[in-house]
Amino acid sequence: MTIVLEVVGGLALFMYGIRTLSSGMEKLSSGRLQIWLDRMINSPIKAAAFGTLATALIQSSSMLMVTMIGLINANLITLEQSISVMMGQEIGTTITAQIVSFKIGGFSYIFIVLGTILTQFVSNRKVNDYGQVVLGFGIISLGMNLMSGSLGQLTKLPLVINWLTLMEKNNFAGVFAGMVATAAVQSSSAVTALVVAMGISHSITLNGAIAIILGANIGTCVTGLIASLTLSRNSRRASIAQILINIIGVLLFLPFISPFAKLISYSSVYLARQIANAHTFFNVSISIVLFPFIKQLAWLTDRLIPKTIKTEKQPITQFIDTRQFRLPPIALSEATKEFLRIANTTSEMLDLSRDAFVEAELDSAKKVLKLESDFVDPICPILENFINVLMEGDLSIGQQKRCFQIKRLIIDLERVGDLTENLAQGAKRRVKDEVKLSDQAQKDLRRLFKHAQVMFRLALKALDTGESSIAQEACQREKEFDNMYMEARDRHMVRLEKGICTPEAHIIFLDAIRDLERICDHIDNVALSVLEV
Repeated sequence: MTIVLEVVGGLALFMYGIRTLSSGMEKLSSGRLQIWLDRMINSPIKAAAFGTLATALIQSSSMLMVTMIGLINANLITLEQSISVMMGQEIGTTITAQIVSFKIGGFSYIFIVLGTILTQFVSNRKVNDYGQVVLGFGIISLGMNLMSGSLGQLTKLPLVINWLTLMEKNNFAGVFAGMVATAAVQSSSAVTALVVAMGISHSITLNGAIAIILGANIGTCVTGLIASLTLSRNSRRASIAQILINIIGVLLFLPFISPFAKLISYSSVYLARQIANAHTFFNVSISIVLFPFIKQLAWLTDRLIPKTIKTEKQPITQFIDTRQFRLPPIALSEATKEFLRIANTTSEMLDLSRDAFVEAELDSAKKVLKLESDFVDPICPILENFINVLMEGDLSIGQQKRCFQIKRLIIDLERVGDLTENLAQGAKRRVKDEVKLSDQAQKDLRRLFKHAQVMFRLALKALDTGESSIAQEACQREKEFDNMYMEARDRHMVRLEKGICTPEAHIIFLDAIRDLERICDHIDNVALSVLEV
């Protein structure tokens, strides 16, 4: 029982170390994962390179796959692009095995001590992130040491001996064992590390190790398959494509495990290194062989997952998905896109409210009311909840600032939506009661609306690009609007005294310019937030 607990404890330490290492690497990437994704998925080779790099950084092919499924479900990447990423992902996942195959021994404690010092006793956040990577590597090494030390004793038990003998004689049993174990722990890295640890303690043959690794490649697909079951057809197709890639690879190698093992045995004199090399050679070879057939794989999955007659309900959100929480940089980037989508919609509502109020276009008023009730009102709380959950994760200082910025500005967008709704309702009252505005009143309204519209576009551009000069220009326009507002109100009061303006028009006009003034205040908050960040 003690030996079993040491093996399980070592495996738990390894998985915790992987998570610590992954978290540190994510912070050091400073959100560049999403930038790389946006730039590299436009060609299959670049997408594969992204898959390799991202998997190497986050140390989890399952985590990346689930995130890809979320992006596919949101129609942000295509099936063929995701398959290209999967090819690279297969290569990136082999890096873990290469790392753990080095027998560091007592040096793991040095890494743990150094990592602890850098994370706990240094105030510099960047140094803390490097310390987290060092600490994670030390914990991984400690877990490997604990597993490899205990597995040598565990494999002396008759039950374990019989099991290992079965896998060495029957490759299918080894593949099945690797598949089940990976599906259970939902981490091919953990199973591969366990096999490498068995190699370090010489508790397994190379043939048996290769069979388990082949099975682990299939088992890692279970997480993505489960994640896709309730999602769109393309998401299910992506998970099936991943399964096909790994099953085809296993079927191609399974009949040749013995000669393959003999070939790999020449790559190193150490069994653990041979196992790691076998894992790398297998995954790289399969990716190279299947890479030219990406379109054919997409076609095959299209036939395996037939179209349903029932129309799939489209989510109100376009970019965010809860599966993105596994990769905070991508989740935050997609949340920013969702926020900009809401912002652009409220900007459109301002344009429509201008047409509704000044030009008496009732269709425009109806569009404003529909966008407010069917889009802005329901989506703002969803995005706010998404940000709240994201903020509970382990974020860098820059990511935390961005979250707070979006969270604050959601309130401003909601208020802009409410105020454009007021303008649309005022337009309906004006048409219904046949209230006429003087030529000067309409001229003033057009000037104020135009100024607010330009200001809104500048603020959103500043938010999107982060350019402070554009944000400053938007803030300056808010001051100019205040002067224009006062001048328009004074002219209106003169018209009222002269009897040019009716009491009904007086109320509607003042309400409209007040709403516009408050809209500009909220737009100013958007621009100011860019300067603050």
